[in-house]
Amino acid sequence: MNTEELLRLLACPRCLGDLGALESDGQTAGFACDACAVVYPVRERIPVMLVEEAIPRDQWDRQHPGGRELTRGEA
Repeated sequence: MNTEELLRLLACPRCLGDLGALESDGQTAGFACDACAVVYPVRERIPVMLVEEAIPRDQWDRQHPGGRELTRGEA
């Protein structure tokens, strides 16, 4: 399943809001919820959509300084 399909299917498990894809080193590395200010990481190409595994967005940005958010058309 590609990132665009995942963005259509997945929602934030905390608030049920929309997610954005975050890229690092050319691959989808996480799914961000702007409303909750958290990122759900992708590990071994599997999104980890557990509230207790969410990483605060500011911490994520420090750990992935070269990362960027993908828009829906480029995901």
